[in-house]
Amino acid sequence: MPVIKSIETLIVQLPTRREHKWAGLTEVIGRYVMVKMTDSDGRVGWGEAPALKDWGGEFGRYFGESALITRAVIDTYLAPAVVGVELGNFAELHARMDAIIKGYPYSKAAVEFAAYDLAGRWLGVPVHTLLGGKARERVPVTHSIGLISVEEARGEVAKLVQEGVKTIKVKIGVDPQRDVTMVDAVREVAGDAVEICVDANEGYKTPGEAVQTVRRMEKNRLKYVEQPVMGIERIAEVGRRIDAPVMADESAWNAHDSIQIIRNGGIQIVSIYTTKAGGLYKAMEVGAVCRAAGIICNVNGSIETGIGNLANVQLAAASPAVTLSCVIPVSTPAEAQHGQVGGIYYKDDLLVEPMQFVDGAIVVPAGPGMGIDVDLAKVEKYRVRD
Repeated sequence: MPVIKSIETLIVQLPTRREHKWAGLTEVIGRYVMVKMTDSDGRVGWGEAPALKDWGGEFGRYFGESALITRAVIDTYLAPAVVGVELGNFAELHARMDAIIKGYPYSKAAVEFAAYDLAGRWLGVPVHTLLGGKARERVPVTHSIGLISVEEARGEVAKLVQEGVKTIKVKIGVDPQRDVTMVDAVREVAGDAVEICVDANEGYKTPGEAVQTVRRMEKNRLKYVEQPVMGIERIAEVGRRIDAPVMADESAWNAHDSIQIIRNGGIQIVSIYTTKAGGLYKAMEVGAVCRAAGIICNVNGSIETGIGNLANVQLAAASPAVTLSCVIPVSTPAEAQHGQVGGIYYKDDLLVEPMQFVDGAIVVPAGPGMGIDVDLAKVEKYRVRD
């Protein structure tokens, strides 16, 4: 039985197509930690931690892991703890990581992704098979419009419609009037066939401010309102006073959070990350809890590179609870970019080939492990040297 032999970490920085920000974010996306894991037979698996120091849970319940923090946690604690674990024994992998250090789910997720990639390559099956099989062949994509100007958004939305994107998420939570104007403009350009959702990233100061602002947007037929304020109880208060369903994101990290959300009521949607729960193994638990309670889900993230993004696609493919369109980038190397913008956040990527984007959805890759090989030359090109 092959075992985990060694783990190496490195930091990369991908060039962004345009600035992409949301309420509370102060650093650039794409400067993330990569994990290269080797087994006793010489196979290699890859993982990613899209750690951002500004990203965390409500009221300090969970907190940001910067790239430097993540790298230190993996190198110092996690890597020595998991060497010798048999491939495919994910329960033992998590037990060892949780025993050696509390918290740091992004760090643990990166290690676990590499272990799933390795196990799939060893067995010759895609990761979604290890997660229980495919619930869907394609993963519909939601394209995120960050905190850009209204005119920039108009131009981008027009291209998205031409490219077949069917759901657009608008970042809000900065200023109510600006937010209403932006959503009105997006609906005007997108037309009636495209679904629109909004994400405040906890940006509104009170539930009352959120309710007043969303009511002004509701004529645009919002699919959902994501994390309008901080706190499970406060999101639920908004949810009970508006027509559109509300989604918990920063408030929903693991299965226990999902139980609290269910008990509280008022929240109809949970955003699952591969990273917030600490990896695919525990993210599937989040989906199972939500499905049992009738809460629908999507898969969201922190605009990963292709390495982490493949884990997002595998989760979205395998979790029956994930019935909504997902905010997953369409990871595309520079050689395959020809001016398209749908799901494109970087000018280049770390995969040897692009994800297949057909009729507004990513086709779930069928290759072993995470499904698409890593381009080692691109990893070296974008590696951040100490």
